[in-house]
This record gives sequence, C-alpha cells and structure tokens, in this order.
Amino acid sequence: MTNSQTGTRVVTVGLGERAYDIHIGPGVAGNIGDLILQKFGPRKLVVITDKNVDEHHGKALMTALADKGLSARNIVLPPGEATKSFASIEQVVSNILDGGIERDDLLVAFGGGVIGDLAGFAAAITLRGIDFVQIPTSLLAQVDSSVGGKTGINAAHGKNLVGAFHQPGLVLADTNILKTLPKRELRAGYAEIVKYGLIGDAEFFTWLEANGAALLAGDDAARVHAVYMACQAKADFVARDEREHGVRALLNLGHTFGHALEAIAGFDGRLIHGEAVSIGMVLAAELSVELEFCNNNLPVRIKAHLESVGLPTQISDVDCEIPGVDILTGHMMHDKKVRDGKLVFIMLRDIGDAFVTSDIDRHKLLDFMTAKCSRT
Repeated sequence: MTNSQTGTRVVTVGLGERAYDIHIGPGVAGNIGDLILQKFGPRKLVVITDKNVDEHHGKALMTALADKGLSARNIVLPPGEATKSFASIEQVVSNILDGGIERDDLLVAFGGGVIGDLAGFAAAITLRGIDFVQIPTSLLAQVDSSVGGKTGINAAHGKNLVGAFHQPGLVLADTNILKTLPKRELRAGYAEIVKYGLIGDAEFFTWLEANGAALLAGDDAARVHAVYMACQAKADFVARDEREHGVRALLNLGHTFGHALEAIAGFDGRLIHGEAVSIGMVLAAELSVELEFCNNNLPVRIKAHLESVGLPTQISDVDCEIPGVDILTGHMMHDKKVRDGKLVFIMLRDIGDAFVTSDIDRHKLLDFMTAKCSRT
C-alpha cells in the first residue's frame, strides 16, 4: 500500500490480533509520535540506541516524541556486535527496571540489527513481556532483523543462540536515515536484499542487477522500492510460519555458512553480518552445483552481481586466519537450524527457486568445505 500524500509505503505483517504495520519511506521516523499514539495511546517510553545513532539522530527522535507529549528517556549503548551479550542485556534490563517501568510502557529500538535484537529481547523478558517499536537505522535491519519478531543475543557457542520470538507492535523504516550510513554497512544490508530475490523472486533479482548500483549510490526511489519488496517478502514468510518450523527457514539462505564465518572472525568488525551472508550465499550456490541441484551458471551469476557492488564472495575475502575446516564446520553444527544432529541447508535450483534440506552427506560437505578453505 502507498500513502499518496507522503509517498510512504506500508506493509502489514498478518498475525491476527498481533498484526503490525511496517511504514517505509523518507522521513517516516518523524511521524513516530502520531503513530505510537494511534497504535498504543499515551505511554511512557524507553528508547534503546547506540552511541553512533544517538549522535546522528537521537535529538531529532526525542524531539519528535516530546512534540506529541510523549515522555521518553534513552539508554545509549556502545556500537558493534559485541554489545549483543549477556552483560549488555543485564545492564539494559536493570536500567529499565531502575526507571520504574510498568507493563503498559513501551520500548523503542532505535538502531541497527544489534540494537533491534537486544532491545527486542529486553522487551520480551522484562516484566514477562512489554510492547516495543522498531526504528531500524541500517539497511540490513530495515529489510531483515526488524521484521518477524526474532530477538536475542550471542553466546560463546555462536550467534543468536539466546533469545525469544517477540513481535514488535510497529516498525518504521526511514530511508532518509540511510544517508548517514557508511558505505560498507549499506553494502552489507544489500546482501540481505539480494537474498529475497534468490529465494523466491527471480524478477526482483533481475531488477536488482539493473538497479542495485543506483540504490547503493543513493537513489531514493530505488531504496524505497527495494526495502518495500524485501519487507513484503519477509512479512509473507512470517505470516505463514512465525516460529520457523517450515518455509520461513528459506530466509536463512547463506546464514549457516555466514554465521560460522562470523564466529571465526570473532564478531570484532573484520567481517560484518551482511558480508558473511554474501559469502554464505555464494557457498550455498556452489554447494548446490556440487550436489547437482543446479547448473554451473547459477553461482557465477550470483557472484558476479555481489562482486559488482563490492561485496565479498569467498572465504579468502575474510580478513582473518581460517583455523581449519573442522573448527569451521564445528561452528556450523552449533547453528540454531541443526535438527536431530543434522545441519539444515537452504539450497538453490535456480534464481528464485530455493528449498530446505537436511539430507546432505556429511563427507561431501567436509570435502566441499576443505576445498573452499584450501583456497584461502
């Protein structure tokens, strides 16, 4: 749906009584006061953000809330993946409770995927669950982590292994905010957009091949369209399979490989999530060829597009030592998608034709990973 007056596009995540809207477009965060009042009525608010976002956008957000008579205080955290930790969640929950929050109050996650995941998890466990709003400030968060209710933190064993499903009540994807995003972060978010074309929309992937460079260069219309398409696709998956027991698993294309690479890199910034997913999607396509699910041209086309926008596509692009295939596959075995001791993979038959399987011979996987790691 498009609002003809503002140019805002709206996607509804259809979950019955827990349905919520995603507002997409330039400047939508400025409407936060009105949208919160329409959805929730007057509430006390706690805004959870990070230092970088607060410096760029914090004052404007707090002013927009105050202008509508909404009382808000903020919690500012360090930026980066290391913030998704047990120490941080304890700090945040303690801070929230110290402020005398009540069950009818509201958390606002104002940041990228790290803040969205952490704040959403805090909302899920504080007072046994309070409402929260997502205002994603990175492209990756706008098209992926802010939608669908997955929240959580990292553990020593791997990424996102501690968390809860807790749906937001409202999502505001303000594409103007992307103008302050570093190019590297934009490219990382773009990898997740490409994923939606690969798993179910060949026409969208073709559109991205033609328009991806313009999107990353700052074309407003291209950004709004891409965010809308990605959010609509994710909303459809979430409505059909909220707890990821079936088709929603397709959204993990490239993630089993990618999360393992992130763990190897130590979540220290040398490899960020979208970059890991980019490499993981190419590996998934190459494994699909190895297992004769698709032809040789598929990974070539995917790799060519990702490289054309400056994304990494192979393990040797990771700026760290790969300790060995056993350790890498060990991290893969700690993935949340392991079922009955078997890894669940998203494989490709073609662009827009993905499927879920756990029927992959372990020896073939090890041979494949050994070959890939030996090229680093």
